[in-house]
Amino acid sequence: QVQLVESGGGLVQAGESLRLSCAASGRTFSNYGMGWFRQAPGKEREFVAAISWGGSITNYGDSVKGRFTISRDNAKNTVYLQMNSLKPEDTAVYCCVAKDNYWGPDKRLYSFWGQGTQVTVSS
Repeated sequence: QVQLVESGGGLVQAGESLRLSCAASGRTFSNYGMGWFRQAPGKEREFVAAISWGGSITNYGDSVKGRFTISRDNAKNTVYLQMNSLKPEDTAVYCCVAKDNYWGPDKRLYSFWGQGTQVTVSS
């Protein structure tokens, strides 16, 4: 059974930083892209970032470019999301995702989803 478990969410003030982690287990994740989506109350799920298996390719949603950085440690089966210069509009539940041979923005293609971690940014 594949599990993606997120951690690192919390309450911060605008301008501060947070780092989210997602630990994957249950199978070998060779050739799996991993990423993050977020969903705020009353809004559609939004692509945040994704990274290729080797880490050489990254993609970001327009609203987070230049502020967020995705990375991964394959030895630990873990993907990270460093979030800097946080804004109140970044408030959402952040979910980790994984898909073999894909690291793009289409949420319909991701096979595995975590339960999510809440990020709240106060103004």
